[in-house]
Amino acid sequence: MQPSAAARSLPLDALRGLAILLMVFSSRVPFGVLPDWMYHAQVPPPAHVFNPAIPGITWVDLVFPFFLFSMGAAIPLALKARLDRGDTLPSICLSIVKRGALLVFFAIYVKHIQPHVMSAQPGVTEWLMALAGFVLLFPMLATLPATWSITTKRSLRLLGWVGAFAVLMAFRAKDGGGFSVTRSDIIILVLANVAVSGSLIWLATRDKLDWRIGLLAFLFALRLCQSLPGWGQWLWNLSPAPWIGTVYFQQYLFIIIPGTIAGDLLLRWRAQNQPAVDTKQWGVAALGVGMIVLLLVGMQMRWVVPTTIIAMTLAAVGWWLLGGRTPTQSEGDGRKVLRQLFGWGIFWLMLGLAFEPYEGGIKKDRATMSYYFVTSGLAFMLLVSLMVTIDLGRLRRGFGLLIATGQNPLVAYAGVQSLVPPVLAMTGLSGVIEKITATPWLAVLRGAFYTWLVAVVGAALARRGILLKT
Repeated sequence: MQPSAAARSLPLDALRGLAILLMVFSSRVPFGVLPDWMYHAQVPPPAHVFNPAIPGITWVDLVFPFFLFSMGAAIPLALKARLDRGDTLPSICLSIVKRGALLVFFAIYVKHIQPHVMSAQPGVTEWLMALAGFVLLFPMLATLPATWSITTKRSLRLLGWVGAFAVLMAFRAKDGGGFSVTRSDIIILVLANVAVSGSLIWLATRDKLDWRIGLLAFLFALRLCQSLPGWGQWLWNLSPAPWIGTVYFQQYLFIIIPGTIAGDLLLRWRAQNQPAVDTKQWGVAALGVGMIVLLLVGMQMRWVVPTTIIAMTLAAVGWWLLGGRTPTQSEGDGRKVLRQLFGWGIFWLMLGLAFEPYEGGIKKDRATMSYYFVTSGLAFMLLVSLMVTIDLGRLRRGFGLLIATGQNPLVAYAGVQSLVPPVLAMTGLSGVIEKITATPWLAVLRGAFYTWLVAVVGAALARRGILLKT
């Protein structure tokens, strides 16, 4: 769920943009030929066979939780704006369910317009189908100019949906199958499920943080009992419509709900005078980034105890730095919010490190409690770093691409498969690019270039107010 234009937090947009671009980039990294830290920790090279016994995390394992966290943080910004406008609770709940349904559709649709799903060796037909499918996303989901008439908007929407239906009906997969609701993008499907539940939970507990935390305790109890006979196991595996989702997906609320806490504090941050940046705050910004590097190296190398000790020391230093001098009356609340955000980051990070031995060490797949809480804590700290840099330091120009991409993430997500490859293939540029990037690390640069291309497209559209929104 995205906040309205009037309610945007640029650091949060930058965090979302960074997450989606790293997600896109990780999908373009060549398989089997790079060091372990360039892939998911539990799917190591060269064979990339899933091994759930391998503990540790890499940078690839951070991108999904960071995106989930940014989604959770956006929920209070978006829904508080609607409440302030006087929208009724039933209308807000209906819009939440509608957004979830559109995300489910997007998960199904985006999978069907990927050329390599249609064919192992895509040709002109597959490239054109993918490109047409991508273009049709805009009349279906893009924001339309307010100056256009209702009739024009409805006609364009209808045209987009009819065209998308035609693309889906014409779809043929490389396995010989046709359109199927069970053929969907699992990442977007998970997002759809927790976007709905996370939004409804925040709406019900917006003034009751203790209830929100209590729901996490209940979810943890279900997770502990999932393998034991009883109603908890039944509920955990409940899935009335598997192609829509399952209760199992709700475990990602362990990241979404901490995100909503950050969103609550962002609302307060925007309402206060922001303090002038000082040397100590710049130190905290660097410390937040350094903490991510520390945890990635330490957890992957399995230096768990030294990493925990160093992390606790750095957390204490950051807490002290944000205490700083006694703030003036005008800037006191702003400094307090920044310190609270960092404090929540310490809490989730230390909770995650305490859980590290549980379930065989931190892992993304199958996700462990340590993974949920460590990544939530790191997301808090990175958000603080971005707030210091963008909001206080006013260094927005260098983050312009990330911010704009974060405002239009669905373009990058769909475009990396259904826009850039078809255009480059049909213009003959893909063959040239692949020829000059044949070595493993040059192939990484190729993936970075493709990622940059979709970022530029999404950002250019965002700056013109053309956003793909569910």
